[in-house]
Amino acid sequence: MKKKVLITGGSRGIGLAIARKFYEGGFEVLICARGREGLEKAKAEMPDIHTFQCDISKKEEVLAFCEAVNQKHGALDLLVNNGGQYLQGHLHLAENVAYEQLLRTNVDSAFYFTRELIKPMKNRKKGTVVMMASVASLKAYQDGGLYGFTKYAMMGLARNFRAELAKEGIRVITIFPGAVKTSSWDWSDLDEARFIPAEDIAELVWSSFHLSSRSVVEDIVIRPSLGDI
Repeated sequence: MKKKVLITGGSRGIGLAIARKFYEGGFEVLICARGREGLEKAKAEMPDIHTFQCDISKKEEVLAFCEAVNQKHGALDLLVNNGGQYLQGHLHLAENVAYEQLLRTNVDSAFYFTRELIKPMKNRKKGTVVMMASVASLKAYQDGGLYGFTKYAMMGLARNFRAELAKEGIRVITIFPGAVKTSSWDWSDLDEARFIPAEDIAELVWSSFHLSSRSVVEDIVIRPSLGDI
């Protein structure tokens, strides 16, 4: 029986690179994303992939989706909480709507996906959860506080889930990428060589997942070789 992985935000960027890696590795791959067009492109590229439209900023959609996954697909081997949103700006100047949108998208969704989808993992005492954090989880950036605080929160979620779930046989891995060339950087004219390839993040997820169940890579920090942007 194929092992199963679900990747949130799996239709582009880092999520799509992870989906490709595990699809090519023979996994049953499930992805969700808000936009139908990206899902259709992923399906055209990987015909056997399972695609689901879900706005992860909406709790009701997330909970309904998780229930459907648990009922139809059962226990996942790997959950990758990759979906998120980037908005640049100062935290102290943030409008309510922007603050609440990022909190729902980047933090609440990871909480609900993890809480709901680990239930079958707990029943069989086996599973892995990957939290896609950021170097912005580790250092405050002057112009990035609105986004950065959500990544600090994701790090806190990951570390507390890890402490709670170790005895349940569930590993929690947190990845802290620096700048990866995704649509979040479409505004930048920096050379592509200045960024981490999304495929490198996928390789880290693959490698850390495939360690024995006796080991867990708790935190992985990866930056562009020339340093942060």
